[in-house]
Parts: sequence; C-alpha cells; structure tokens
Amino acid sequence: MDIEERISLIKKKPTEEILTEELLRQKLETGEKLKHYIGFEISGRVHLGTGLMTAMKIKDFQKAGIETNILFADYHSMLNNKLGGDLETIRKVALGYFKSAFDSLGLENVNFILASDIYDKDYWEKVLRIAEKTTLKRMLRCISIMGREETEGMDSATIFYPAMQAADIFKLDIDIAHAGMDQRKVHALAIELADRLKYKKPIAIHTHILGSLTGPGRMGEFSKMSKSKPETCIFIHDSEEEIKKKMKDAFCPERQVEDNPVIEMAEYLLFERFPLAIERPEKFGGNVTFNSPEELKQTFSDGKLHPMDAKNAVAQELIKMLAPAREFFAKHKELLEMVP
Repeated sequence: MDIEERISLIKKKPTEEILTEELLRQKLETGEKLKHYIGFEISGRVHLGTGLMTAMKIKDFQKAGIETNILFADYHSMLNNKLGGDLETIRKVALGYFKSAFDSLGLENVNFILASDIYDKDYWEKVLRIAEKTTLKRMLRCISIMGREETEGMDSATIFYPAMQAADIFKLDIDIAHAGMDQRKVHALAIELADRLKYKKPIAIHTHILGSLTGPGRMGEFSKMSKSKPETCIFIHDSEEEIKKKMKDAFCPERQVEDNPVIEMAEYLLFERFPLAIERPEKFGGNVTFNSPEELKQTFSDGKLHPMDAKNAVAQELIKMLAPAREFFAKHKELLEMVP
C-alpha cells in the first residue's frame, strides 16, 4: 500500500481533522511503523460514539499499517469522579467490561494499557515539566476536555488533568494521538510543547462527535450522545427492540439535514463502508439505494424520503453492525452488571 492510500484510510470518516497532515506524510515517508493511541475515561456503558466509531477508525489505522493502543485512564477517571472516584471499581470495569466491549466489536491486535501501570518517576516528571511550561490560564482553558466549563467550581486536583493527558502522549512515545474533536485543546498543547521539551511531536487526529438522538439543546446548541442519558444514545449491546424504539423516537424533522442525528449516523457510521438501502412500498416511491451521504441529504432535504423510512433503514443497519457485541454481552451479562 502506498503513502497516498494510507493517508486516504487515515482521513476516512469519521476523521474530521489532522494536525498536521504535513507531519503525517513526513512520518509515513520514513518507512517506520507509526504508533497510535486513544485514551478513555472509565464511565458508564459504551455507546456508538465511544465504541463503534472508535473501532471503525482503529481498523482504518491498522489497515494503514499503524500500531494501535487503547489507554484506560484510571487516574483521570478518578480525578473526574467517574464511578464515584473509586479506583478499584474503575480498574475492574476497565479491564473487564470496557476491554470486552472493544473485543466484541471485532478489534484485534490492539494493545490495552491501564494508565497507572505506566505511571513511573519518568511520567510524573513529564507532568511537572508540562505544567511548568503552561500558564494557569492555558491549563484552565484545557479543562473543557473533561466535559466541564472553566467557570464551574472545581477542586484543585482538576488542574492536573490536562498535564497528565499530555504526558500520556509523551510517555507512550506515540506518533498519533486520536480522539474526538472535544480533545483538540490538550492535543494542541502537546504539539506546541513537544519542541520546547524536546519530546517527540505527535500528530493529532480528531474524529466527529455524534449528536444526541434527542436533537440539539433548548437554545439550539450542540448536544452529544451521553452515557448518563440512555435516551440520547444507542449502546453497543442494546437489543434490537431497544434500537428500533430509540430510532423511532429520534429527532428527525422532515427535510432538515443539519443537526439531524439519523442523517448524521448514516453519514459517519454507514457510508464509505456500504450503501444505505431503503425498503418501502411502490406507492411511497419504492426501494432505493443511496451510495453517498450527499445523495441521501439531497433526497431528504427535497422531501423525497420520509423520516420514518430513514429511521427504519439506519436502525436495520445498526442492528446488523452491532450483532456481534449484542450476542457477546447476551452471553456475558456479568460484564454488564459490573457497570454501576
């Protein structure tokens, strides 16, 4: 596979941004095997954005010949008070339920790393050096990566979180830091500090964040899928009936493409991997197959595709895609019971 084909795989949706493509190309041209990582807080159950979208992107990286790593951020989860801030529970869920979730989605040859297992003197020195080179104001701006606003009251330990996440990148000696667009600030910090601290400069690859099934917030602001609000997301192990019900209730106004979670899931989870087939009676237009998100969006905005037809088609594809995870957890219910 040549460099252009590898870059095409890496840029494939749900990728939205690469910082920077120039550095990516330079590293690929060396012929060395590149090392990737994505980190996760341990909190709640795994939904489409956390699980399926990540698994799809990791498979793209693997096809491009990149070593892939998933970091279970146990100390970060504790700092952000996930699972009650109980480290023992966090680690148990990470190595049990979370790891099994990714295994069930067909990921192979991935290195799973528990963050605290690599936190030695060298790591904590990196945390301090990063903090030394970062203003308090800049660090506070990065707090948004925790899902918090800067103005919210917070304990003093919170300030360590961005420095620890940047230190993860340098400690793992990775080439590619992979995350959702919400992690952009801390990745930009790591890129900026790499030269100053004489650490390897990472490439940051940011992927799309799926919107809530219930649509935008009351003031029209973006609202993402949330583990703590089951009505906003589809979990990877939801039953067929649950998926159908959630899709039936999903926000999907006629002719509206923007902020439409049904169209969005089709664009970022289905297309580029296979077409979307709509089955409907002849009196309503008959069967039709869409081969691109642009084709689907145009037809929907023209009013030639009813929201329920779109919902049913996307639901059926998600049911098929999630079948391995659903079947795995049906046989291992004890893993689901690990998550409070």
